[in-house]
This record gives sequence, C-alpha cells and structure tokens, in this order.
Amino acid sequence: MTNERATCTATHWLSIIGIGEDGIAGLSPVAQRLVSTAELVVGGKRHFGLVDGLVRGRRLAWPSPIGGALAEIVRHRGRPVVVLASGDPFHYGVGTMLMEGVDAAEMMCLPQPSAFSLAAARLGWSLQHVSTVSLHGRALEGIVRHLHPGARILALAWDGETAARLARLLVARGMGQSRLVVLEDMAGARERVRTATASEFDLTDVVALNTVALDIVAGPDAIVVPLAAGLEDGLFEHDGQLTKRDVRAVTLSALAPRQGELLWDIGLGAGSIAIEWLLRHPSLRAIGIEERGDRAARAARNAATLGTPDLQIVQGRAPDAFADLAQPDAVFLGGGLSDPGVFDQAWSALKPGGRLVANAVTLESEARLGECLQRHGGELVRLQVTKAEPVGNMFGWRAAMPVTQWRARKP
Repeated sequence: MTNERATCTATHWLSIIGIGEDGIAGLSPVAQRLVSTAELVVGGKRHFGLVDGLVRGRRLAWPSPIGGALAEIVRHRGRPVVVLASGDPFHYGVGTMLMEGVDAAEMMCLPQPSAFSLAAARLGWSLQHVSTVSLHGRALEGIVRHLHPGARILALAWDGETAARLARLLVARGMGQSRLVVLEDMAGARERVRTATASEFDLTDVVALNTVALDIVAGPDAIVVPLAAGLEDGLFEHDGQLTKRDVRAVTLSALAPRQGELLWDIGLGAGSIAIEWLLRHPSLRAIGIEERGDRAARAARNAATLGTPDLQIVQGRAPDAFADLAQPDAVFLGGGLSDPGVFDQAWSALKPGGRLVANAVTLESEARLGECLQRHGGELVRLQVTKAEPVGNMFGWRAAMPVTQWRARKP
C-alpha cells in the first residue's frame, strides 16, 4: 500500500493521502497528481484549506459521523477517488473505517509522519518507549492506565481544553509535578511548543489541533493502577458486593484473557472483575450485566476512576438481559446461580473453546456448581484466605468465608 504510483488505476482506485500542516509543499509529486486528477476528493474543511487550488474534482466534506461518507466513496469504485487524512491514516486515522467497505488491494496509501512521530522528534523521545493514546472522541479517563512513575505518554487531544483537563486529572491523582508539553500545529507555519507542570498549568489559547506529551512524576501518595491482577479493594467504591482482592486475582487467572476477547461479567456488582479484565490489554472488551441501578452506576464510576471507561454496562435482569449481546469468549458468574436459566443461557452463548468461571459462597450455590461439574467437567476449587488481624494487643488469624470456584472450558 505504500508504493507510490503516478496515476490511479481501476484496481487501485482509492488513494488515501496523508497531509501535514505544510499542505501542498509537503506532498510528493505523485500525491499532488493523485489529488489533482481525482474525480472525488473527500476530506475535512481543514484538509481542503491545505490543498486549496489543487483539487479539481468534486469535494465531499466529512459528514458527522464520518462513516456516512463510506457509501458515497464505494459508489465510485473503479473511478479515481482521493481521501485526505491527517498524518498517518492508519494510526488513529480514517484508514480503519475505509477498510470496512474497501479491500486493501483496491487502495493505495501515501502517509505523512503521524502526530506521534512529529512530537517524539520534537522532544527527542524514543517512540518505542512511549505510550500513545488518542483522546479524540474518547473519554479522558482512558489515559489512567498509563499513568505510572517515569512514564512518557503522547496523547492526541480532543480540543483546546484537553491539556488543562489532563493537568487537573494528574493533580487529583497525586501527580502534580508531572510535566506537560503542548505541541500545536506541528510542521506548520504556526507551530508552537509550550511546557508547564500539572500543578501550575497556565497555558491558554491552545488550538484545537494539538498533541499533549506527559512526563509522569508520581508523588508518594499517587494513585497508580498496578500492572498486576488483584488491585487493592480500597481502589473500588462498593457496598460490600465486591470480589475480594485475593480471590479476584485467582479468578482473573482462571478466566485467562487473550487478546481481543469479550467477557460477560454477570452480576457486575462493583465491576471489579470486568475492570481488571479490561486492564490486562487495551484490545479486550467487557460487558457487565447488573440488575440494580445503583450498582450499575457505581461500577461505571469505578471503571472511569481506574482507566477503563469503555466498560459496557447493561442494566437488567439475567438472563433476559443477554438478548442481542455479542457472543462472549469468557463468562464470569458472580451471581445468578440460584436461577438455572442464567447458567444455561450463558453456557449456550459462550463460544466454543470459551471459558466460564463461577464463584459461590453459599451451600446452595456450591451444590449448583457440583452439578455443573458433573454435566460439563472442568475443575472445582476451594479458595480460603486467612489474614492476620489484631486480637487485643497481639495478632491472630481470621478466616474469610471460603469461595468455591468452578472453572470450565466449553468444547
């Protein structure tokens, strides 16, 4: 896709042209020719301004949402079409959306340096050692998982207020000495690079097109989301309906998340299992099913606080709430074992090769897991956690309620 051709062909009828703030001057002769000879040119208002005078065909401005233009682009199949995009179209760009209707063999992509590459070059940061995040159209809290002592992060901003909001977030999490660098209109005539600490952030008039670099300094009481499973219970807001830390770590191990998989967390409660599932890898997805509205709202707050705002929460009673949900790769049953229909429908929905893990603390639920073991195999494990607690002026062991866990893989 990166080999430049001088003209469009019926086979490669769609050209995706990356463009920077230097406009036409930054385009290769091949890219300029493709733009000028295209029958249809698609882009944003800013893109058209950057190539003003070069476009001769019909212009189509991106609608909202931009996916609405895909049908019109596909209608021109076999005729020369150019899509203008910022920087690298396949790095948080329109390339992925276009692939929904056009095969890679039909297109040619001529990228420019991405905002991440430009920012790393300005700062002298090794891009392979930097976390890259897009906050464009995404929740600000998505950056939380990357906020570790010494971390360097490059974030595509949503608007001119993103940097200030990030500064407030850092201060609230005990990272006020972190350095923020705001890079505006990179590679253009109005390029500007400014720096401030989070606690003293005072940059104003930040243009909408900006990238924010964060150099994280964490104070001794900073709220950091660890990389290991089994977060401290105190990080979760809950009403007692919480899978405790030690059992949670074992449960995540049994669920065995793999890249790109979807979890159903049935009986979401505080959301701890689904949240920790999502924290294992950015490609993972989770749907939490919770009957009570107060618990669903609490789980949503926990998800935002811990950096997984993409947790999908379905408020409703299982198994009725399963209707129209995407098929899961893994299922966690933290509740609902008293209703045979919940397990049966969850097991039926689970993909072949998928894992189901269920935890029980009552004798009745434990008996139900014994039946599941007889019907579907797997393994039954008793988990017992005992902690040292004060007894007068000394310490003694206090046992928590034992948890019976059933783990099974669907054939």
